[in-house]
Amino acid sequence: MFVLMFYDVGEKRVNKVLKAARKYLTWIQNSVLEGELTPAALEALKVDVKKIIDDEYDSVLFYIWRTERYMAREAMGVKRGAVDSFI
Repeated sequence: MFVLMFYDVGEKRVNKVLKAARKYLTWIQNSVLEGELTPAALEALKVDVKKIIDDEYDSVLFYIWRTERYMAREAMGVKRGAVDSFI
């Protein structure tokens, strides 16, 4: 499945969330990551992030598609993060 992850967390936890998420996804720009994951890897990512965030303050969103084929991306301005596809 193709996953987009967005996060808005407290300053003390930003780097920890990014480090955990980069084990599974590719960093695209500030607080946004994307990538192909298995269902098990997605659940593992959620467990890792849940250990870091404060449920009363932080927000993490996952957008999930069955495949990247049905998702389109259009970028404007500065390109941040890696957007290369590996085969």
